[in-house]
Amino acid sequence: MRRRRSAAPQRQFTPQSPRIPLQLSMMDRDTCLRIHKASCQILHQTGVRVFHEGALAMLKQAGARIEDENLVKIPPSLIEWALASAPDSFNLYKRGSDEVAMQLDGKHVYFGTGSDTLRYIDPRTGQRRDFVSQDVADVMRLSDALPEIDFVMSAGIPRDVPTQTYYRYQFATMLRHTTKPTVFVCNDLQDIETIGAMAAEVAGGFDRLAHYPTLLLYSEPTTPLQQSLEAVDKLLYTAEHFIPVTHSPAPMMGGTAPITLAGAVALGNAEMLSGLLMHQLKQSGAPFLYGHGVHHLDMKDMISVYGAPEFQLARIMAAEMGRFYHLPVWGYAGHSDSKLPDGQAAADAQFSVMTALLAKTNLNHDVGYLEAGLANSPELIVLTNEIISQTRRFVEGVRVDDESLAVDVIHEVGPSGEFLSHDHTMAHWREFWQPQIFDRQLLETWQEKGSRSFRQRLQDATLAILDSHQPESLPAHVDAELDRILAAAEPQD
Repeated sequence: MRRRRSAAPQRQFTPQSPRIPLQLSMMDRDTCLRIHKASCQILHQTGVRVFHEGALAMLKQAGARIEDENLVKIPPSLIEWALASAPDSFNLYKRGSDEVAMQLDGKHVYFGTGSDTLRYIDPRTGQRRDFVSQDVADVMRLSDALPEIDFVMSAGIPRDVPTQTYYRYQFATMLRHTTKPTVFVCNDLQDIETIGAMAAEVAGGFDRLAHYPTLLLYSEPTTPLQQSLEAVDKLLYTAEHFIPVTHSPAPMMGGTAPITLAGAVALGNAEMLSGLLMHQLKQSGAPFLYGHGVHHLDMKDMISVYGAPEFQLARIMAAEMGRFYHLPVWGYAGHSDSKLPDGQAAADAQFSVMTALLAKTNLNHDVGYLEAGLANSPELIVLTNEIISQTRRFVEGVRVDDESLAVDVIHEVGPSGEFLSHDHTMAHWREFWQPQIFDRQLLETWQEKGSRSFRQRLQDATLAILDSHQPESLPAHVDAELDRILAAAEPQD
């Protein structure tokens, strides 16, 4: 069919108005205030145990009451001060540059992989096995290539490096195989000092790293209501060096937290607030990401559940409490309790991605998690990349203006006409979302091309990236310095 042309000059289309986005809201300000007051009551009345002498001294000097050696009772006024002290936004940057990679301002939504799984589901063989360093590197390269994966975590625990220091090797591998920001996990002060030294080497020094942070620490209090020596060491190190951090508790309803969502969120929120207070006392204005990972204990199978409506309700509550506090929010997406990247995993990933985009949790990790966080699947990462792309388009919503209502176009075409060849169609058809893996072919066309199932196409897409994508390399002298830092930090016999 020939494209319609008129004798008149080609039509000029008017600029379009912003789309009307989809929105999700569950808690009003009064409900958020009620949870906040409950958390403040927990901290003031019950208290939190802090196993760190330096933090205890800071808390006491600030006005907290210390009982029974390390039980800290925190007045609400200190929590209000800490919330006012923390910045409401910060950026993360591309490796070794001043290019903004993510704006953590409470509005933008980003996705990344998870960390420290025990088992790797090899996309080449389908075999489930222990991680080695090359697998971590492969997940980093895969993530580097996928447009909807905005940051990386380590994916798995490599078994071919020293057990006591594998977090350091994970981080070096992340630095070497992606330019995207890294969210890292580590064990203790020695780990984070080594990781900080490597990040500073790549950034061009600690001052530059503080101005253009490329990494964020994920750490946790110990639920219920404990702040360990190691966790506080890491928390205070990040504050001192202006390295962003999320100090995110993981209360498990029915296990380490009350069985009710509201009670678990109030507990997790209290633990988070106690961490924020210590962080801001160490360095007022240091960047901090709000978060908690409220799960529940499945009483039948005794696992901490990811693929559940309650888990997603907790994510919405975290998002709304973060907005209440004017802090960007840590989230979860792209994960499943399934054992394979199958239909259950796809449904779980879609549910979690939709929730994250609608609720606007800002930094969403665990893309690729299977077995409730015990295994990692590169194929699920690729599948979730497609799901994120599709769901972003849905959440963007629609435009309603003169251009999109197209009343004059309808008048031009008139009864019994067709729109396929109209200039208006030619101007806008590319705005529709197009899949990369999902299939829309007619049956006959699909059969002519080999009748490949979705799992086969997913494997093809994953292996194509792994076989071809090479991230930007570090300068040779920086790469060599990472090896020197790792070697110098190894424990001496």
